[in-house]
Amino acid sequence: MRALLAPARTRDAATERRVARIVADVRREGDRALVRYARRFDGLEGPLEVTRAEMRERARQVPPSVRAAVRTAARHIRAVARRQVPRGWRTRVASGVTVEQRIVPLDRVGCYVPGGRHPLPSSLLMTAIPAAVAGVKEVVASCPRPEPAVMAAALEAGVSRLFRVGGAHGVAALAYGTQTIPRVDKIVGPGNRYVAAAKALVSSDCGIDFYAGPTEIVIVSTRGPAAWIAADLIAQAEHDPDARAVLITPSRRLANSVAREVEARLPAAGPAREALRAHGGVVVTASIREAIDLANLSAPEHLVVDDDRMAAKVTCAGSLFVGSWSAQVAGDYAIGSNHVLPTSGAARGRGGLSAADFVRQITVQRLTPAGLRGIGEVVDALARAEGLEAHAESIAVRING
Repeated sequence: MRALLAPARTRDAATERRVARIVADVRREGDRALVRYARRFDGLEGPLEVTRAEMRERARQVPPSVRAAVRTAARHIRAVARRQVPRGWRTRVASGVTVEQRIVPLDRVGCYVPGGRHPLPSSLLMTAIPAAVAGVKEVVASCPRPEPAVMAAALEAGVSRLFRVGGAHGVAALAYGTQTIPRVDKIVGPGNRYVAAAKALVSSDCGIDFYAGPTEIVIVSTRGPAAWIAADLIAQAEHDPDARAVLITPSRRLANSVAREVEARLPAAGPAREALRAHGGVVVTASIREAIDLANLSAPEHLVVDDDRMAAKVTCAGSLFVGSWSAQVAGDYAIGSNHVLPTSGAARGRGGLSAADFVRQITVQRLTPAGLRGIGEVVDALARAEGLEAHAESIAVRING
């Protein structure tokens, strides 16, 4: 059960070594290495950058219903992101002593958009729109194979530049810059194990959102409906053969019903079947309290519960969905909440991506002569207690002339 609910994040030494070589090559050689890897891994044939004219032309190929869905999803994401931008403030902590928090947008960010099994325009919207709402001047997107729907999303989100590049080489280009791709202040967005390893490697030189492992869903329920729960488990599992999908319930009857529904609905082959066979399951508990405790221990990316009473007891989850009508899949696309979320227990330390991730919070201090004198004794006492005599002298030279 521990492996099912709280799997350890295992390091893949071979992947890390391969990624380290790729990142070093791109950092050293720039475009020459980047193009070489993009042709090898991404199938790059044309130029690295997608022009605005090409974006507009390809976006026109997208069915009108999909373009309308992109616009609606973008509107909802913007509405949520506007509420997430931190506000500046200023406070007087003592006579002559004020502290201000100044909010400054990042200058340039890189949004990584996977291009593997399926095109993911939703991931572009979820990363680029909060950045734009936060006031980021230049939003750069990277996608190994940008399909027309991704280009339509890029236009809707106000992406500044779009590049046909992915993988560890794409992350390295964003982190360190090349002749074609500008260096960014922060890289955000999901990706495969090579992307995750590259983001972790460059994080000492470039900001990242968080390490993102395989996707996961935990559902805590006492009443079902069983068919809906089964559909949600399968939906999340179809993302990745390593996806985790778990039901926790005190009801053995519901557990058996969901198991039957999953078996009946599961495709004969594909990532959903692989994921549920390897990382799916049902945990039957003695009580709903135990079920919630296990969910909190798991700290899942997505957590679904029956009602607000359960929700009130949740303390660790990347994103929480309350009630059987609050389908987690809706959060992937159209609710407006962000679907770029912490995995592998990282929700113990932070929530999902938000507009707050795209600003700098700068603290500004102002002291008058009387203000410094008022706190001078405090600073002097603490500095000397720590054995930092020069610190104390820095105050004394001002106060004593």
